[in-house]
Amino acid sequence: MLINSLGKSYGLLSGGCLEADLMRQAQKCWFKNESITICYDMQDESDIAWQLGIGCGGMVKVLLQPINIENNYHDLLTLKTHIDNRQLCYYQLSIDNPPNLNKVINKQPVQVEHQSSLIITVKPAPALIIFGGGLDAQPLIAMAHTLGWYSCLIDCRTSYARPAYFKQADQIINSNYATLNTTSNKQKLPKADAIVIMHHNIELDAKALDLIKSNPQLSSAHYIGLLGPQHRTKRVFDATQLSTKQLPVALANPIGLDLGGELPESIALAILAQAHAAVECKSAQALGVYQDTSTALHQPIELAINIKTHLAGDIANAS
Repeated sequence: MLINSLGKSYGLLSGGCLEADLMRQAQKCWFKNESITICYDMQDESDIAWQLGIGCGGMVKVLLQPINIENNYHDLLTLKTHIDNRQLCYYQLSIDNPPNLNKVINKQPVQVEHQSSLIITVKPAPALIIFGGGLDAQPLIAMAHTLGWYSCLIDCRTSYARPAYFKQADQIINSNYATLNTTSNKQKLPKADAIVIMHHNIELDAKALDLIKSNPQLSSAHYIGLLGPQHRTKRVFDATQLSTKQLPVALANPIGLDLGGELPESIALAILAQAHAAVECKSAQALGVYQDTSTALHQPIELAINIKTHLAGDIANAS
């Protein structure tokens, strides 16, 4: 989280619970020109965390560091350059007081130089590649932009993927797919984390699958989804003469999670939620269901009554 002397900030450390107090603590950091460590202990009723009304039941330690020319702005300009160029790097953060200089490291160190340093892996934002620039791709681009993902829209048709309709796309490519595999054009494609194919055209879908298999920038994807029912997908694979085993990951088809809804926005949400889970290596399952233990004794009886009632109704309808 970045905080300036005007009280403006960028980023969050909590859900908004700690930020107001952190603004106040940041002023001490500037006035003293030294690092400050703050602890919010939600286990201790006398701690300020209770006064803030957080009550999450844990402990949070926050390191505040001044950023100025004396400490080379903690090498954040170099870090920004790596992020803008979509390059993986490592950030060595000193927690000494006074701190050693924070710095960007291109290669992961075998061991930390100082025991009081942390090595943070800084990855580029996930890259979403969309084949097919129809109108139903608009909400997908918009949601990816909200998530902070890098989005690249590809369509060889001149009347599709128009920049006027996809202002939030980071990159738009209107090229023949065969030319994207040439040496001069391979660098045009970002290294894909997730790929969505949605041409609504069997021949173009097949060409996109061929390109994914043969292009190293695309074959690194953690997620590949193809819009359309499975009987249509069989026709796509017949047209390309590929098998699903030749793809880098299992093909998501029908694409997306079963969230319901028919509008393009609902479909985009279902697609991006599934892609997000794949990129983050998560199950996309519900985290849990709250159980009210005070009524647990009554639930089995009520459930049995409901089952009995439904069975009676089903038997009546059948007869």
